[in-house]
Amino acid sequence: MRRAAHQLHDAHPLVFEDPFAVPILPPDACLELQRTPDASRKPFSAALRAFMVCRARFAEDVLATGVRDHGVRQALILGAGLDTFALRNADPNLHVFEVDHPATQTWKRELLAMSKLPIPTTLTHVPVDFERQSLRQQLLHADFDFTVPTATAWLGVVPYLTPEAFAATARVLGRLPAGSSLVFDYSQPREVLSFTEQLMLDSLSARVALADEPFQLFFTPQSLAEELLRYDLQVVEDLDSDALNARYLANRPDGLHLRGKAGRLCHVEVLHARQ
Repeated sequence: MRRAAHQLHDAHPLVFEDPFAVPILPPDACLELQRTPDASRKPFSAALRAFMVCRARFAEDVLATGVRDHGVRQALILGAGLDTFALRNADPNLHVFEVDHPATQTWKRELLAMSKLPIPTTLTHVPVDFERQSLRQQLLHADFDFTVPTATAWLGVVPYLTPEAFAATARVLGRLPAGSSLVFDYSQPREVLSFTEQLMLDSLSARVALADEPFQLFFTPQSLAEELLRYDLQVVEDLDSDALNARYLANRPDGLHLRGKAGRLCHVEVLHARQ
């Protein structure tokens, strides 16, 4: 919804252009979208929208660079939700694998059918129930090729994971060949934030906990880099709000920008392939 709101409520040029973000939404979400307030009335809501469109843009920028410079031929989207990259992918040699819970993928297929949006031939849905199934095995069943350089996007997921779940996924991704990349967002621990941000985090944490999706995993840039090296994954860029504002949101006429230091974006490369 926030990526869709960006298409409707923010000034052009957009940070992230997505012509399918609005059509793919269910009817009730479209109605709610019309009530999205502008940045002057709800600055923190606009800042969250800014973060979401920046992370989507950043992930697809890294993917484009991988295709151009590193022979990337597979895009792996973990926790795909209503991601629309596969609908916008114009490269017939780039295959997209969307991984999500089976119920979520069924819901998405229903929305695509309702909106008369065809499923591209370059897209494969990979249903994974992480409580019962192996990510690696399900990818292999879906003809995912672990010998091909792959760009992975893992957005809006890591803060909700247990340390064990994060490690299990990182271990799989670390077995991809050199030239592969990973982009994900993460949250810093409460103790490194300002007092105001601590209060904001407490409020947001309470809301997501009520939805049975509590925040569980936090990193500092240093602790994250150390953890990733255990799986042959090396940090290329770790961007805070200031860096993202400078890269994507400078001199915007609508004032859209990120606030605070809690959320960060990380771009990782595989050091070498494990067998």
